[in-house]
Amino acid sequence: MNLNEMLSYGFMQRALIGGSLIAILCSVLGVFLVLRRLSLIGDGLAHVTFGSVALALFFRLHSVYMTLSIIPVVLASAMGILKLAQKARIYGDAAIGMVSAIGIATGVLLASVAGGFNVDLFSYLFGNILSISSSELAIAAVLFFIVIAGVVMFYNELFASTFDEELAKSSGLNTDRINTVLVLLTALTVVLAMKVVGIMLISALLILPAVSALQIAKGFKTAIVSAAGIGVATVICGISFSFVMNLPTGATIVLINFAVFLCAFAARTLLRHH
Repeated sequence: MNLNEMLSYGFMQRALIGGSLIAILCSVLGVFLVLRRLSLIGDGLAHVTFGSVALALFFRLHSVYMTLSIIPVVLASAMGILKLAQKARIYGDAAIGMVSAIGIATGVLLASVAGGFNVDLFSYLFGNILSISSSELAIAAVLFFIVIAGVVMFYNELFASTFDEELAKSSGLNTDRINTVLVLLTALTVVLAMKVVGIMLISALLILPAVSALQIAKGFKTAIVSAAGIGVATVICGISFSFVMNLPTGATIVLINFAVFLCAFAARTLLRHH
């Protein structure tokens, strides 16, 4: 099958456009999260998404209605993680673990009450970007512009609090507000990424393009642009390979991302020795 034939399918066009939008969001936010050692918040919110999907399936919500119903739950969970870390005198990783466990437990409980796991729930666990609908693509485009606008609007504050939060706070920066913005943008991105790589692999899409870019980039902005480029390229390659070779899309994207990380790591090591 040649490229023109593959692109002639409407579902492939939607998958490539939607996947590229989500890859950019994950990669850009991933750089901030990795440098702030908050990488696992994506994993925690993904587990909350699992519970939210089970809740939506329990009430027989599907497609667009499911996505719209999940967003407020995941946003509230992101705020819960932030408030637990700030107010309950526990570390961020413990707060992420608590909310993550609640999300998984809720999902398993609801799936059990509903009569067990079904094919819809598993499709969200492991992702199926090839099934993205026009309505879901429209939601992805709207959320893409919201998240990118948020990053551009708060770029300087995010940059300052990423490298030295205490200095940023002492300089008069409202770091609590910036942390809130970052976790809410991450929550929106996790909901979008659910369709691309699945709930179980979302954290990989947030982490791998960012750590690959940080291996080779010379500056912060270069790292963000490089991460976005790597994210888009790997998602497009993953979707194409999975379609041609009949492989699971989410897993293919993640393994290609890992291969890119190994190449970036090797390139950095070679350059260091020359």
